Amino acid sequence: QVQLVESGGGLVQAGGSLRLSCAASGGGFGYKSMGWFRQAPGKQRDMVASITNEGRTTYSDSVKGRATISRDNTKNTVVYLQMSSLKPEDTAIYYCYYVDAYRLEYWGQGTQVTVSS
Repeated sequence: QVQLVESGGGLVQAGGSLRLSCAASGGGFGYKSMGWFRQAPGKQRDMVASITNEGRTTYSDSVKGRATISRDNTKNTVVYLQMSSLKPEDTAIYYCYYVDAYRLEYWGQGTQVTVSS
């Protein structure tokens, strides 16, 4: 059973930066992809960024150029999301996800990011 632990959310001023972390454990056969979705109040959950086990990255248009997803496979598979030039519209709950070798999906509990104007 894969477990995901997220950290790094909080309150940030517009224009600021933050880094989210997601540590995965229990994925004995590795992952197909990991990444982040976010959900703002009253809106659907949307993809923010993802990284495959080959290192290919994908970003949503809303964060492209402002976000970088990276990984540290030496530490129980940790994925980071570095975001800069934050905007109030980046305010959301950010969820880490993990797709294992069998294409099963796992989700973290979410971490709140609030960007004040």
